[in-house]
Amino acid sequence: MLAQDLEPSSGGFVQSLGALFLVASGFGVTLAGTPDSDNWGSYGRTYDQDHFSPLTDIDVDNVSHLGLAWWFDIPGIVLAESVPLAINGTLFFVTGYSVVRAVNGATGRLLWTYDPGVAKEAGRKLRLLWGVRGIASLNGRIYVGTHDGRLVALNAKTGKPVWSVVTTQPGDLRIISGPPLVFGGKVMIGHAFTEAPLYGEPGPPLRGYVTAYDAVTGKQLWRFFTVPGDPKKGFESKAMEMAAKTWSGDWWKHSGGGTVWNAMTYDPELNRVYIGTSNGFPMTAKVRDPVGGDNLFLASIVALDADSGTYVWHYQTNPAETWDYDATEDLELAHLVVAGTPRRVLMQASKNGFFYVIDRDAGKLISAEKFAKVTWAEEIDLSTGRPVETASARDESGQSRIWPSGDGAHGWPPMAFSPVTNLVYIPVLDSTGEIGACNSRGLDPSGNPCVGVDSLLAWDPLRQQAVWRVSLPGVRNAGVAATAGNLVFQGRSDGQFAAYAADSGNKLWSFDAETGIVGAPISYKVGARQYVSVMAGFGGGSSVVEPGKWKARTQSRRLLTFALDANARLPPPPPPYELTPIVDPGFKHSPAREKRGFASYTEHCPLCHGYGARAGGHAPDLRESAVILSAKAFAKIVKHGGLREQGMPQFQDLSDSEVSDIRQYLRARARKAATNQASEKRTE
Repeated sequence: MLAQDLEPSSGGFVQSLGALFLVASGFGVTLAGTPDSDNWGSYGRTYDQDHFSPLTDIDVDNVSHLGLAWWFDIPGIVLAESVPLAINGTLFFVTGYSVVRAVNGATGRLLWTYDPGVAKEAGRKLRLLWGVRGIASLNGRIYVGTHDGRLVALNAKTGKPVWSVVTTQPGDLRIISGPPLVFGGKVMIGHAFTEAPLYGEPGPPLRGYVTAYDAVTGKQLWRFFTVPGDPKKGFESKAMEMAAKTWSGDWWKHSGGGTVWNAMTYDPELNRVYIGTSNGFPMTAKVRDPVGGDNLFLASIVALDADSGTYVWHYQTNPAETWDYDATEDLELAHLVVAGTPRRVLMQASKNGFFYVIDRDAGKLISAEKFAKVTWAEEIDLSTGRPVETASARDESGQSRIWPSGDGAHGWPPMAFSPVTNLVYIPVLDSTGEIGACNSRGLDPSGNPCVGVDSLLAWDPLRQQAVWRVSLPGVRNAGVAATAGNLVFQGRSDGQFAAYAADSGNKLWSFDAETGIVGAPISYKVGARQYVSVMAGFGGGSSVVEPGKWKARTQSRRLLTFALDANARLPPPPPPYELTPIVDPGFKHSPAREKRGFASYTEHCPLCHGYGARAGGHAPDLRESAVILSAKAFAKIVKHGGLREQGMPQFQDLSDSEVSDIRQYLRARARKAATNQASEKRTE
């Protein structure tokens, strides 16, 4: 469909469809238990998951008067990137390993804390990722997925557990990293982790699935697998039988993937849920499937019946996916007038660099255009829905470069859609890497980021074109929220929290959070006052690709909340980042041991402590840790789990010599950092 065939709806609304569209667009009921626009009742506020608030008290004319109303300090070295919920005057949020807190939405006063004790339960799973990014609420209960694979229902008033179920399978390495989804008396959860072997955790291939539970009792109601299993054991559904025809050989013995670790939403008009699935493993398609099948339902958007979990339709963004272009980016629902006809649509700014508009009734692609630099495909063929790949797209010699990298043009930080402006606001990353060389963490073999220019992009989903773009510092800035006050809010990796005019992109206000921001903001109302809240704290994947920005031990982790004419002030910030390498007078170089230590460290440690031992704020920089001075202390922590309950995984399967070599490598890195600093001072 050509751009000229797409027409915007008058005034940002589909007038001909009346009140139903107003409700679904975010101006009416949000979720059960949150009956008005004052609340932010789910990860994306409404079932549309559009990260849009209809509140207008804070607008383009007065946002310059926005000030800090209160803050809540989060103890410990924890991940703070989740989207809070605001329900009837109370804020709920999750940090670190699934620790949930409730605070007064007007004052920040702590009401309760729930700690599921993940560090004690997770075992080897503690080595994979860092925690969950959101929670869900329904009828007086808060639902949280835990890093070790449990789904827990909490009493919203007390924080006490009501029920808990294990959503994973015995002995697997599945973890939960995304928010649950509630709908129709059910709560649904997916899981990660397709690429566990890439993080030094070998195991059988994981088949992705989502599971729906009764929201009241926790009883499992249905489960939908996203990739087929062993045909000899029979297929769970006709959908799996269909999908199996797109795989070859004994795929179930060595291949898997399709995990649903982020994108899920519910469509109350059609009583469907939509899920976005991840890449496969092995990641390279020709290794996974030499014959070259599409490998359903990898890198796909799948529609399921909400009552039964039965397959309805699918759209695969990348057949035979081979670049880590999964389809797990947020799925947002809207009503748009297309060629003069009102349509129910689903939108995704995909990791692969294309913005998709899909008819959610039939699953038919309406349009798809590049919103970032893309070199793996020329276009998306609208007659087939398939990409037209470039000649070099599957060149795995390591000599070609490709846009975007495996880090994606858009990752999990959510975009927002405003039914007032009819624009989508996307945190964009123009990233690149060598084909076959840039890994799933967006890093090349030397540990350098495969990145380009980061920006906030306003995109017209009807005409499929950019409206405005703001360049941003860093390579992984935060998710966004839009409001009916003609505003877009976004945090940045340099610590600034900013407001922009939604129609023009003009920067209208900013606040120094004194630490990097990764999470997406929300807006809500308590009494007569509108607030804007955001989690602040730099960590997770952002810290891996942006080392040397914030220190794990000194940066703050906070929930920040703003209101008009508020004037609270944060405590003085920590000193500017400066590495202080440990002095190790007994150190002696051993090139062979340091080479072995580098290999072991790179296999097990950089996800938290950074490539090349250059940490970015999620975990301590080990080049300045006194622990590496003592072989006994180092082994106690790394091999024997001395800090396991503080979140440091135990690597009991490492040999004594491997632990010793890693320590030797870290001591060498500390010595090199100290030498470089001394050299720089001599030349000043």
